[in-house]
Amino acid sequence: MMLQVVPTHWYSSDFTVRQASRQVADVDVSWWCEKGTLTIEGIRYEVFRESWLTGRFVLERNGSAIARAEKPSAFFRKYLVRYGDREYTLAAKSAFRRAFVLWDGARQIGSIQPTSALTREAMADLPESWPLPVRAFVIWLTMIQWRRDKNG
Repeated sequence: MMLQVVPTHWYSSDFTVRQASRQVADVDVSWWCEKGTLTIEGIRYEVFRESWLTGRFVLERNGSAIARAEKPSAFFRKYLVRYGDREYTLAAKSAFRRAFVLWDGARQIGSIQPTSALTREAMADLPESWPLPVRAFVIWLTMIQWRRDKNG
């Protein structure tokens, strides 16, 4: 089922995630570094980068990592996402578009796309078999990359 990603305000980096018009997650994104919190059903998850300029991105709860992602190159909009015992690829659909695609090997298993060229709203089609915190983590990675792209 599709997830709708909606900024909380026109000036905010924070957003909500909705499924079938029901709010399922709040995502608070830090203004000054790549970290934030996900709140899902009253449970708080931390999302952050392990170090300032390099290192993995982490989704954790109570100090335990649930998923990790790393950006193998500063030159490409691509992340290797590790969840469970598998590795997936989250990558820009093309060099000139904001849409991202989630791959399991050579098979596309999801996507995150803006609803129009001039909005920060998006639709996320991610594996329903993944828990919501992991899907929200992938959305957060995409939003972080969109902010990087906008800031140059």
